[in-house]
Amino acid sequence: MSCFDHRKYRPAPRVPAFDRQWPDRDLVAAPTWVSEDLRDGNQALLEPMSVEQKQRLWHQIIKVGIKEVMIGFPSASQPDYDFVRWLIEEDQIPDDVTIAVLVQCREHLIERTFESLVGAKRAIVHLYNSTSTVQRERVFEMDRQGIVDIAVQGAGWVKAHAARYPEVEWRFEYTPESFSSTEIDFSLAICEAVMDVWQPTPEKKCILNLPTTVEVAGPHHHADQIEYFCQHISRRDSVIISVHTHNDRGGAVASAELALLAGAERVEGTLLGNGERTGNMDIVTLAMNLYSQGIDPELDLSRPDEIIEVVQECTGIPMHPRHPWVGEMVYTAFSGSHQDAIRKSLRKQQADEPWQVAYLPIDPRDIGRDYQAVIRVNSQSGKGGMTFLLERDYGISLPRWMALELAPAVQAVSETVSGELSSQRIREVLTETFSRHEPLSLTGYRLDRDADESLRVSLNDAGKVVSLSGEGNGVISSFMTAWQAHTGQSVSVVDYSEHALGEGSDAVAIAFVQLNVGGQRISGMAEDGDTVSASLKAVLSALNRAGHQGVMSELAAEAQQAPA
Repeated sequence: MSCFDHRKYRPAPRVPAFDRQWPDRDLVAAPTWVSEDLRDGNQALLEPMSVEQKQRLWHQIIKVGIKEVMIGFPSASQPDYDFVRWLIEEDQIPDDVTIAVLVQCREHLIERTFESLVGAKRAIVHLYNSTSTVQRERVFEMDRQGIVDIAVQGAGWVKAHAARYPEVEWRFEYTPESFSSTEIDFSLAICEAVMDVWQPTPEKKCILNLPTTVEVAGPHHHADQIEYFCQHISRRDSVIISVHTHNDRGGAVASAELALLAGAERVEGTLLGNGERTGNMDIVTLAMNLYSQGIDPELDLSRPDEIIEVVQECTGIPMHPRHPWVGEMVYTAFSGSHQDAIRKSLRKQQADEPWQVAYLPIDPRDIGRDYQAVIRVNSQSGKGGMTFLLERDYGISLPRWMALELAPAVQAVSETVSGELSSQRIREVLTETFSRHEPLSLTGYRLDRDADESLRVSLNDAGKVVSLSGEGNGVISSFMTAWQAHTGQSVSVVDYSEHALGEGSDAVAIAFVQLNVGGQRISGMAEDGDTVSASLKAVLSALNRAGHQGVMSELAAEAQQAPA
């Protein structure tokens, strides 16, 4: 019997019936991005960031291209206050960036907040108070009107203090905190009361931020809340609807994305999702979601490793290797079927067509990654992965029949190391398995192409020099004729492939051959600067692998020196 009792919980109440339209909409543009890394992200750390760490993270946020940045709670923390002053006094705020600060509905805190912002060109003062039923009844022990009075009074103080500093371009933001758990009619009522104080206009809009302070329902529920709010709030053309989604149910990104469909225009989050409890909405993930749908996110995410390094250094929180879009291993395929599909798709992908590669929703090169990490080989991999790596790193194009024979050998090695195999190790396994130089080895050959190709070959057979000769319609055919004539052994060529490794005078030929030796299919390979030598050595490798123990004794008696 389960120790959990699900009956103690209730589903979130449905949003009242309304003209739901968001499921039929498509996103076409990026929202206004707001970084909460320096406030919500910092607040969630076991050890808050030092001044130096805040400064480094600030520079990274600006480099990414975020234009609105929540920089802290200057009325509640001296380090936050000092950081705001550093930004202003050291002229660290670009002309196209607006800073934001958070403050509660208390006059002395509001006064301190405005003092911290003296000298700024523009700033957002973000006012909030909690509105949910549980907060009203169990924390503040107030009715609805009491909560509205707090918000209205705070809004009035904000407006009055802003008037004292007319040289600053002020913008006001209000959050009915715990919006996700607040009755929708009350959220509307309290926001209307705040707007009555601020009197926003289409030219001077206020921001209404509607957060999932605690995520209590699915992303579709949040979208319903946002669209209902947008349809019922007055002065809609004078309001910017913002969302701030948390990840308690793992749906912060989805909630924000659907909220944009529902009418939100502005999104608050952190670069890699750090935040209270299970985290904030991940800006990088949502931005890449948009990018993958052909929408310009208007952020520079071309250097994800730099973002990761800075965020990890400043927060002390390592990033999971499977983190969406930018994790170390998100473009890595170990599965054999996945590897094969990726390899084949990449070969067919044209530069002038939309991206269509199996298992890769975007081109990793777009964000500074290459194909080094796309296909990697371990014990779960198949022939697709190893053939991709050999072709990518060494220019070796394995014929299918050779790949089928190589796969078990690579699998066996990978199981012994209990981990990933490098392309170098795979190449070593290929050579160790199919390139055999004993007992037969080539010491020389002479080829006459005047009529049928006449071939004379000198071999070292277990220390003895043996000469064979034969004619055929090609080098290998001539060798097969010579071999069968002198040994009586039934050998035929099943398949053959060769190509150059490299270009120009330094190119080396690599040859693969599959023989039928006494009814058994045996493969061999060889590399040589001379294509004929590569072909003959591949055949001899196959014969050596077939278990050849030396040419018949009568051949040994006919041994002679290799031709010049």
